[in-house]
Order: sequence, then C-alpha cells, then structure tokens
Amino acid sequence: MTEPLLIERSEGVLTLVLNRPESMNSLDVALKEALRDTLTEIEADRSVRAVVLTGAGRAFCVGQDLREHVAVLEARTVDPLSTVLAHYNPIAQRLANLPKPVIAAVRGTAAGAGASLAMLADFRIGGPGTSFLMAFANVGLAGDTGISWSLPRIVGHAKAVELLMLAEPVAAPEAHALGLLTRLTGSDDEVLPTAQELAARLAAGPTVAYGAIKRELSVGTAGTLSDALAAEAQAQAITGATTDHRNATTSFVNKEKPAFQGR
Repeated sequence: MTEPLLIERSEGVLTLVLNRPESMNSLDVALKEALRDTLTEIEADRSVRAVVLTGAGRAFCVGQDLREHVAVLEARTVDPLSTVLAHYNPIAQRLANLPKPVIAAVRGTAAGAGASLAMLADFRIGGPGTSFLMAFANVGLAGDTGISWSLPRIVGHAKAVELLMLAEPVAAPEAHALGLLTRLTGSDDEVLPTAQELAARLAAGPTVAYGAIKRELSVGTAGTLSDALAAEAQAQAITGATTDHRNATTSFVNKEKPAFQGR
C-alpha cells in the first residue's frame, strides 16, 4: 500500500509530500491523519529546523476527497463534517503554530483545504502553472482549515470576501501580486528546488528566534499595541537566553559570520 504522506530529511530540512497524485492529492482520512500526527511529531523534534510542504504529481492539493465525502454522506452512519474537528482544525493549529519556518512548494492547483494549507505556511513558492481556488462555496460550504484566519491577513478583508464567495481561480501572476505567493519561479520545475533552497537557508538560522517571530506576529496582527509589546517582551526574554543569541552577538563584535545551532 502506498504511503499517503512521504517524509524526506536533509540537514535540518524535513519535506512532507502529500502522496495521492492519482487524485491530485485530495485529502482522505488516511492522509489527514498522517499529516496531523506527523506535524505533532515535528514540533518536538529539535533536529527539524525548517519544513517544506508539497504535493506529488501535477497538483499541490485539491482539498477534501469528495468521493470519500459523498460515500460518508450516503452512508449516514457518521457526520461527514466531523472531519473538521477531528482533522482539519488540529492540522491548521499545528501547521500555523509550528515553532520553525514552513515553506509551501505549490506546483499546480491548490484548492479548498489545499489552498488553506498553503496559506498557513510562512512562505509560498509557486511557478507559472500554480493556481489557487477557494473552492468551498462551489460545493455549498464555508471555508475551513484556518482560511478565515489566514486569508484576510494576506490579502485583506475585502479581497478575502471576494476570493471565498466568488470562488474563482487565481492564476500565478495575480497570486504573486496579492501575496498568495511569496515567490514566483520561472518554471514549475524550479518550485520545489527553490523552496528547499530557502528551507536550507532558514534551517541554518536562529530557529528559536524564528519561532518567536511567528508567535509575536500572530499576536501583533490582531491584538492591541499593548498585546504586541507584551508578546515582544516575552519573545525577547526567550530568545535573549539562547545560545544562538550569545554566539551571534560575540561573532558580530568580532566581525565574524555567526553559526546558528537552533538553540
């Protein structure tokens, strides 16, 4: 049986590959559970200092496996939307709160919950063939997997309303202009190498500081100035006590390039 989620490691970078290419990496229960549980393990694994999320084949991820969803609807033995609490919410929480950088390598289509997963990454790399589709309304559903939280932070409230309600595809050039893509490569073949190159750079950086930056931005985006200042004070207390800070400060004084250890 083919593993629904492939895991590749290279010098502090862990690449997660959604591995259902025959269905454009649609999310069935097996894949959702594998992703949820693997993200939990990554959080506590200090050897992982950056994460790349990508899809096998011609698509990043087209969201919920609708064939499986229809089968559950017709069986009427389980609430088909119980997957939101069991899978999508925990995945979103763990992906957004991962205390290390996350890069989405988005080749091809990212639709529905697949687009939501990409929006939760810190960086999104795409190519000419990349497109996003906030497809939820097309099947009579509201958004999930954190899209109501992440999308307005990237494109603003008004554009998020448009993208979610009209549910029209967003091609790569517009996605880049809107900030849905952090970087747009010249070819689709460059997407994953570019993402892994960025991940390697980040994996060699101050991992604890990156995690603290993510936490304080989460507070600062929605909170008051007082909330932001409190979060910054806490973050500085944590990062100021790290070996990386002490060594980098010494290196700066000595006009040397710092070597970060991620602790």
